[in-house]
Amino acid sequence: MVNDLALQRNKYRHLSDEEWRWFLQQVEGRERTADKLPTFAAIDDWWYPVRLSCEQCSSETTASYKREILQAKDSLSMVDLTGGYGVDTYFLSRAFAHTDYVEQNAELCRIAAHNFNLSSDQAPDTEISVHNSSAEDFLNTAGQYDLIFLDPARRDSHGGKVFRLEDCTPNVVELLPTLLAHLTTDGQLMLKLSPMLDISLALSQLSALNNQLHWDVHVVAVKNEVKEVLLVSRKQNAEGPKTTITAIDLTQREQAFVFTREEEISAERSYSPKDAQEKPIYLYEPNAAILKAGAYKLVGERFGLHKADTNTHLYFSDQLVTDFPGRIWHTQSVIRDRKDLPSDMTQANILTRNYPLTPEQLKKKLHLRDGGTAFVIGLRIDGKPTLLLAERV
Repeated sequence: MVNDLALQRNKYRHLSDEEWRWFLQQVEGRERTADKLPTFAAIDDWWYPVRLSCEQCSSETTASYKREILQAKDSLSMVDLTGGYGVDTYFLSRAFAHTDYVEQNAELCRIAAHNFNLSSDQAPDTEISVHNSSAEDFLNTAGQYDLIFLDPARRDSHGGKVFRLEDCTPNVVELLPTLLAHLTTDGQLMLKLSPMLDISLALSQLSALNNQLHWDVHVVAVKNEVKEVLLVSRKQNAEGPKTTITAIDLTQREQAFVFTREEEISAERSYSPKDAQEKPIYLYEPNAAILKAGAYKLVGERFGLHKADTNTHLYFSDQLVTDFPGRIWHTQSVIRDRKDLPSDMTQANILTRNYPLTPEQLKKKLHLRDGGTAFVIGLRIDGKPTLLLAERV
């Protein structure tokens, strides 16, 4: 729609060039985010920022999940130190009487102030104040909060993507002591981080800075795509494990996988039987959140599955496990070359996991096109590269 509108400038001669650009920005923003942010789309005169901000912001689904996992509900105050478009601010603020939104970009502040004023009609008991400032400068004069939320920018000065805590802006490693000083006794710190984050390294860095602080990790996926990794502090006097990890796909919440690093370390790993390559059997791949969370042994132990290989995160069983959190296939046969496939098969879905050839190379080797209902899965079983013909369960 916006592309068509852009060609119709002559119909809107009454608008200045600046007004015309703003008009197109609003049409494009609503068009791009209507499904992602339906609450905003339903509010008249809601303003939208530039395309990059719309693309990078949280979805309503992931923003609402952040509010759900808070320990303290209906608390007094929170601050979002990296406000951006304000999606996370908006949904988190519903649990607090007062929220401070902090953002360096003046234009985003202007848009946020307008939008929060509109949203106050829907939540009159929630107050949001907008501050055009860096996180560091704001904290110099700030008080204490029940929640401090931080979504550090994950690009360097050249625009390249970065993932480590110390490379993001603001630098959480340097800022952590200051952040903790601005928390109330039972307050929480919530960090929204990259799906590419090395979780173990991040936890080690934070533990080195404050080994009394407990952290919960939430690996959040939507439709089998990891969207973000959340690190959420717990009370310093909290009982239980130092770190609890929740791997959840918000489209299949009932299959959330919760564990500790100690459970994963102590889990017994069972490998596939030797004849798994030769007989029909069920094959499982954990969802993206579980794989990112690193529950490679524990997921097999909990569901009674055999792992294909040390570095192949696929699992087998003789009997179907219907509540497994991920994809399931029923294998049909082992493939050695083209002649092992049905003579009339011209297409299949090709997957490779820890296999010498890429899907493209396999397609050429087997003379197949993408599509259909059949799957050809290349993997390593007990060290041996194997091709399986399978169908989804």
